Amino acid sequence: MYKLFLFIIAFPLFVFNYSCSPTGILASGGASTMVIAEGDKSLGETVDDASIKIQISAKFLSHEENLFLDIETTVIQGRVLLTGIVDTQELRIAAVKKVWEVEGVVEVINEIEVGESVTLSEYSNDLWISTQARGLAVKNLGLRGISYNFETIRGKIYVAGITSKKEQLDTLIESIKKIKGVKEIVNYVVLTE
Repeated sequence: MYKLFLFIIAFPLFVFNYSCSPTGILASGGASTMVIAEGDKSLGETVDDASIKIQISAKFLSHEENLFLDIETTVIQGRVLLTGIVDTQELRIAAVKKVWEVEGVVEVINEIEVGESVTLSEYSNDLWISTQARGLAVKNLGLRGISYNFETIRGKIYVAGITSKKEQLDTLIESIKKIKGVKEIVNYVVLTE
């Protein structure tokens, strides 16, 4: 419910700020927006991943439990990271099945938790952690920093992206460890040669 509320508030800002994007390419889903920038992805990979993300969002929206509001997706080279909290194990399994129905998906990383939704306080803290991580990424890595995605659930931060520069990734992970409230870092960044 909090995501829906924030989405309604944030959508006009998203539309207004679209033209301010450094690359002009945005992919959106749920209450988060992923900006594709100067990463190690080709334009073709970016378009393919955005297409996969849109198809997954459509499947989640059409599900009777509206998985779209409870589950965040990050897609990198056909690898889909699912995060969020659902009420039952059946919904967790249904989400994975829906993702596998999408053409182009090569791997599903299921980090969906089963349990009670986060409180407003927890959600605010998680949003603050993700925002701090995005800020540190840009501060430490420059424009390359916005090609990383961050999702936080109850202090556990998931980092996803693609890079050929291991030292930059190490710098990013070390800086995230210093953010107040971070309990665990789960690294799903793909290192390329």
